[in-house]
Amino acid sequence: MTSRMAGSSHSGLHARLLNEIGLSIVRGELIPGDQLPNGDDWSASYGASRTGLREVVKVLAGKGMVEMRPRTGTRVRPRKDWNFLDPDVLLWRFGSRTTAEEARSLFELRRAIEPTAGALAAERASPEQIAELRALLEEMEQAGDDGERFAVPDLAFHQAILHMSGNELIGSLAALIETALVISFRLSDDNPDGQRHSLSLHRQIVENIEKRDPAATSKVLIDLLDGAEEDVRRSLAARLGRQK
Repeated sequence: MTSRMAGSSHSGLHARLLNEIGLSIVRGELIPGDQLPNGDDWSASYGASRTGLREVVKVLAGKGMVEMRPRTGTRVRPRKDWNFLDPDVLLWRFGSRTTAEEARSLFELRRAIEPTAGALAAERASPEQIAELRALLEEMEQAGDDGERFAVPDLAFHQAILHMSGNELIGSLAALIETALVISFRLSDDNPDGQRHSLSLHRQIVENIEKRDPAATSKVLIDLLDGAEEDVRRSLAARLGRQK
C-alpha cells in the first residue's frame, strides 16, 4: 500500500522511470503522436540501462499508452486507447492536480462495483468472513481520526466485501478498488472532519450483512461512498482556497 500511496504499484529505479514517463503522458507533456525522448537521454538521467528502459516501455505499451514501431520509434497512443482501469494509470491520472469533477468519475466507478458486491456479500458471506469484517471495523474504531492508521483496515474492509461476494470476477477487482481507495485517501488526507464520522456507516454495513439484508447493505454502501466523495470535495476546495 505504501508504494501505491507514493504513486505507483512498482518500486525502485524501474518505478521512478515508469512514473516519470507515465506522468508526462497523463499530464499532456507528451501528447498522442509524440515520440518518446531518446533512450540515451532517459538512461543518462536515471542511471537506467537501455534494457531497463525497454522494459518500462513494454509496461507502458501493455497499459495501452504507447506503441512501438520499427521505423517510427515509440509514440504516445490516443487517450481513448489507454487502460484507465490499470492501477498505475489511475494513480497517474488522479494526482495533485485533480479537480472535484475528475474525482467524480472515480466515485462513479466505485458505485458501479461496491454496492452490488455488498448485496451479494449479504447473501453469501460465511460467519468467518463476517467475523473478519467486524474485526476490521474494531481496528477502524481504535484508529479514530488517525487517517494513516484508519486507512489500512478501511482498505482491507472494502476489499473483504468484494471477496465476500462469492463472485471470482468481482473479487478480482480488489486491486482496482485498492487503488481507488488509496486515491480517495490521498485526496482527502487533510479533511478537517477526520474519518470517525464514517464509522457508523461501516458498522451498519457489517450489521446488514449479518442480517442477510442485501438491499440495506447496498444502500448504506452508497451512502458511505457519497460521504467519501463529499470529503474529497471539501478537501480539494480547501486546498484551492490555500493556493489563492
